[in-house]
Amino acid sequence: MNLLAWGAAALLCSSMAQAQAPAAPPPADTEGLSKGEAKAIREFKMLDFNGDGKLSRTEVKLFPRLANAFDEADTDHDGFVSYAEVRAFAAKYRAERDRAKQQAPAAPAPAASAP
Repeated sequence: MNLLAWGAAALLCSSMAQAQAPAAPPPADTEGLSKGEAKAIREFKMLDFNGDGKLSRTEVKLFPRLANAFDEADTDHDGFVSYAEVRAFAAKYRAERDRAKQQAPAAPAPAASAP
């Protein structure tokens, strides 16, 4: 779920009507993918109730973490989050998390007590 919470984001509809290419669904074959990527594909497909290859606000509303990150993940502002947007958001989320871990001061080792 972290990979999806990774944020999940929403795309807002632009005021001008624009033709949109259909969203590419996640790959059906997970061979050669990391465990995390394979899990993300399964979860994306599970959330994509109507099978259109993208997530709407309605489809993610049961997952507050995803719903809260929807706008940030929806980079093309079309009101939907594609699998590509989820992957990009997850990569950004992981990079920020890793950077925060590196910047956090190391926890002091517990002092040994004398007998």
